[in-house]
Amino acid sequence: MPKKDGVKSTSKGRGQPTKYKPEYVTQVEKLCLLGATDKDIANFFEVSESTLNNWKNEYPEFLESIKKGKLLADANVADSLYKRALGYEAPDVDIRVIENKIVETPLIKHYPPDPTSAIFWLKNRQPDKWRDKQIQEISGADGNAIQVEMKKEIDLSVYSDDELRLLRELKLKQLE
Repeated sequence: MPKKDGVKSTSKGRGQPTKYKPEYVTQVEKLCLLGATDKDIANFFEVSESTLNNWKNEYPEFLESIKKGKLLADANVADSLYKRALGYEAPDVDIRVIENKIVETPLIKHYPPDPTSAIFWLKNRQPDKWRDKQIQEISGADGNAIQVEMKKEIDLSVYSDDELRLLRELKLKQLE
């Protein structure tokens, strides 16, 4: 039902009118481009996160704006990370004072690859190949586990008769 101030109520006459305004669509996209989380967005509009979630359900254009802003922000970060991982060139300006005059010289500055960015990228894009811990599974020719036999010579002369009898019993139990 329309109200005097132009804000429509979605509660079919119950409760307070919504604080949602159509201009929030463009505002929320800009907030998301700046990296805002849902909590940040709710704080900006001075509503609870549950109200924000209600707006996402009730106003499809609002939800699409959030998705678009977050997707673009993530893409920008991914692009920057990718450039850092490979190294890149960017325009720059060299500023010097020559004969009491400020001289600005445009140039192209080279930024070398950043190993940390490359490692991060590879670990996330190809985790099976680039994880810190590689796991190797080895099996026998028939696909079953490989039997490992450890042999160590034991000097039995140092044991008493009782200890030798105990060792024999343990060995027999092991063979059962």
